Amino acid sequence: MKKLLIIMLAVHVITSCSDEIDLAPISDPSAANFYRNASDMEAAVAGAYDALQTIGQYAHSYPFLMEVRSDNSYEPDIGGSGGIFYRIDVFDLNPGNSVLENAWRDGYAGIQRANIVLNRIDAIEDMTAATKSIRTGEMKFLRALTYFNLVRIFGDVPLVLEEITDPNASFAAGRTASTQIYSQIVQDLTDAVAALPATQSETGRATQGAANTLLGKVHLTFGNTSEAITALRAVSGYSLETNYSDVFGVTNENNGESIFEVQFTAGSGSAIEANGLGNGEGEGSPFPNLFAPVGGSNLIGGGQTLSNNAATQELFDSYDVTDARRDVNIGNFSGALYPAKLLGTAVGDLDSDVNSIVLRYADVVLMLAEALNDQGYVANGEAFGLINQVRNRAGLADLTSATVTDQAAFALAVENERRWELAFENHRWLDLVRTGRAETVMNAHGAVQAAPNNFSMSAHQLIYPVPQREIDTNPDVIGQNTGY
Repeated sequence: MKKLLIIMLAVHVITSCSDEIDLAPISDPSAANFYRNASDMEAAVAGAYDALQTIGQYAHSYPFLMEVRSDNSYEPDIGGSGGIFYRIDVFDLNPGNSVLENAWRDGYAGIQRANIVLNRIDAIEDMTAATKSIRTGEMKFLRALTYFNLVRIFGDVPLVLEEITDPNASFAAGRTASTQIYSQIVQDLTDAVAALPATQSETGRATQGAANTLLGKVHLTFGNTSEAITALRAVSGYSLETNYSDVFGVTNENNGESIFEVQFTAGSGSAIEANGLGNGEGEGSPFPNLFAPVGGSNLIGGGQTLSNNAATQELFDSYDVTDARRDVNIGNFSGALYPAKLLGTAVGDLDSDVNSIVLRYADVVLMLAEALNDQGYVANGEAFGLINQVRNRAGLADLTSATVTDQAAFALAVENERRWELAFENHRWLDLVRTGRAETVMNAHGAVQAAPNNFSMSAHQLIYPVPQREIDTNPDVIGQNTGY
């Protein structure tokens, strides 16, 4: 089921033995001689995928920056790990927060790995032109995905499109305007769509569907509605699973609804070290240990549980009592609500088989409904049919123009449906920012939270502060975001 991970295990010792980007100069014989044949290049490609598993990306930082930040979940342990997670939750964030530092560092580590392949693959003589084209498409997809996450988290960030071969050069790149970053993301994804096949023989590799889905999401984020519709309509070969529960769980991974997942495999140790757990030397997922409620080790087969991503009562109460998604998404352990869809059996500390779902077809359906409504409200039109596909699977009745009477009402209906459907999949905070609703929703949410979890937010907090470490490294070219 996870064939690509076999390759990743082989390359992991090369790519994950250090937390820093491998900046070995191309003039270094050990670096120059490594990328000499197809086997070496395939290892480098696997290393680029492996970057998604790092602590600063999908294995740890993103759930905190994209879900705990939102009204879907919260950090119950105020003092845990020095309060680094709690302060994300309550909008009291220090630029020295290690979650931010990890996200910046590991994002650029992944970009470096993709750039290594892109800069060197043409010189490989024993790789076919067709394979080179596909691998190039994969790397452009990964680079686009990483930049898309970085620009939504930090705003303007350095745009690096070449392999860094001189370590000193890594300190010279200033921040690039987010509009230019978005243009590069669109170009990379357009190239990826042209290069990638509809399916891949190895599970976990990017496909044309993944590139079109991400391209649609990028255009929707940047307000290019027509372009978003075109890209999303081009996504084919996927369908909603019959039952919502069939989307999640180890036995259901990479199903017919899945478009792109970060692959984790238990048994070789954890992919990360965090909270004093894990070895950072394997391919195991940390989610069950991180997110199961404290005292709920029986839910994951044993081991320490940290409850770093507890579901809010508000999210639970927002579901219709007949909605099949509620009890799949949220579990209740002695009154503690937790993200049940992210749990599985942990065979060791932070070591499970649970993947991180990045893109799936329900997301496509709801984005297309949103984009069509952005173009203009049509009573009981195509957008209604799309949102009702998702609702019907959850056991809910159709929405009609009798109750969803205008464009604003339909936009809110999509917002709610995305919350219920995609809870804990790293969408909620970024959805609120994209639609301009973050301040309204989060200030209302923060106002009803009991102290010390009550808070308010300001407009500058729509993006996070630049890590202080990056500013201290090169203060002449890296400045702080306004308000921090």
